[in-house]
Amino acid sequence: QVQLVESGGGLVQPGGSLRLSCAATGGIFGMYAVGWYRQTPGKQRDLVAEITRGGSTNYADSVKGRFTISRDNARHTVYLQMNSLKPEDTAVYYCDLFVTSVYGLGSPEEYWGQGIQVTVSS
Repeated sequence: QVQLVESGGGLVQPGGSLRLSCAATGGIFGMYAVGWYRQTPGKQRDLVAEITRGGSTNYADSVKGRFTISRDNARHTVYLQMNSLKPEDTAVYYCDLFVTSVYGLGSPEEYWGQGIQVTVSS
C-alpha cells in the first residue's frame, strides 16, 4: 500500500537544472534514511546522494557541489536539486526510502520509487 511517487524529471541541456521529488503515501508514520540512486542500461544502480533523519548528507564524488538532497519530514518527501547538469548525469533516477507505516510491524521498511528519466543533452 505504501507508494513512492517521483516527479520532476525530463530533458535538459548541459548546464541546466532539474529538481526531483519523491513523496511517500499510504499511511506513513515516519520517514527515516532516504537516498537517490541512478542507473543506465547495462550498469549497476549507484548511489547519488543520501540523507539521514537528522539531516546528515552524503554524495557521490561525481555530483558533489552540483546536487543537493533535502527532505521534508512533515510531507514525507525527499528532493534532489540538480544543478550544472552534465551528459553523464543522464540516467533513470530512483528514490529509496525507509519508512514506518500502518502496514508494517513497527520497524522501518525499505521502498523504491518507480524510477524517473533524466536526460541531459544538447
